[in-house]
Amino acid sequence: MAKPGYTGLKRVIKAAGFSLQGLISTWRYESAFRQELSLCLLLLPAALWLGQTGLERALLVAVLLLVLIVELLNSAIESVVDRQGHEHNELAGRAKDQGSAAVLISLLLVAVSWGLIGWERFA
Repeated sequence: MAKPGYTGLKRVIKAAGFSLQGLISTWRYESAFRQELSLCLLLLPAALWLGQTGLERALLVAVLLLVLIVELLNSAIESVVDRQGHEHNELAGRAKDQGSAAVLISLLLVAVSWGLIGWERFA
């Protein structure tokens, strides 16, 4: 018989702890995440200033957070692939490249969103 897991508030607290461990380890081992988080923290006040409506502000902040989410997922993919070994494997290389491409597209989404909203504000 399987050991029962945590339930209720205890489960939520444990899950939050694991999430915090994930953020800390990503900060510690992934320079791209540190750079993107630093940029996000710098741009956050600008997002609140640049957006003229609540919806615009939400979009500007959301695309910044999306970059962090995608980078966390990319880092997770890279960790799992690297755990399997460092010898060349076409599928492993493809998975890492695809994760990197997802980060690039999320960064392009930031540029487009910020550009369009900025254009509206200053045009």
